[in-house]
Amino acid sequence: MISSSRSTQAPKLRLAVLLLAAGEGSRLGKHPKALLCKEGHTLLEYLSNAIQIFMPTEYIAVTGFHAEVIESEIEKINTSLAFPIKSIRNLAPQMGQASSVRLGLESLQSQFDVLMVALSDQPEIGAKEIQELLQEFSHCKAGEEVILPMVNGERGNPVLFSSKAVQEVLAAPGMVCRAYMDAHPEKVRIMRTNNRAFVLDVDTPEDIQEYKLSLS
Repeated sequence: MISSSRSTQAPKLRLAVLLLAAGEGSRLGKHPKALLCKEGHTLLEYLSNAIQIFMPTEYIAVTGFHAEVIESEIEKINTSLAFPIKSIRNLAPQMGQASSVRLGLESLQSQFDVLMVALSDQPEIGAKEIQELLQEFSHCKAGEEVILPMVNGERGNPVLFSSKAVQEVLAAPGMVCRAYMDAHPEKVRIMRTNNRAFVLDVDTPEDIQEYKLSLS
């Protein structure tokens, strides 16, 4: 059982998930990163399967570019998920990742203790990494509301935000998670780790080869 962030005797954390899958993948020939394949499964499916053991109260994926094919994959994946994905379409993905983050935050409807904001192009993020983040969250001191993984000085993903932090972001018009962290460094707990899964993502055809992925 995962401990609460404030008490080892508290019930299991209620986890919500916000997956950002609205990107164009321009450097990959405009191929949707979420649909890159690893060991016969799309990255979207691979991460979604890993998330299941944490029994998320809500799992939102924001689509944008390539919305139709990604949403089709979500429908397929959902048939085998106990905790299915809800897709939210960003109608203006050209406005950048911040617009998808804000839309995703505004779409949350469940009661949760912590929100995991994840990217769709991190091939090495699995249950082990999610557990590592949640364990770090369980050690938060008063006033610490964000878990940011850091590998040799490089900021990583996914990032965890307490429900309080999410409410504070939403209370400020136009605010998004990165801006919140920059404005409130005292609320950010750095998780220093040597696990490079947190900083590995797919941007180029060379990355596809390096991480042993395929386009289909």
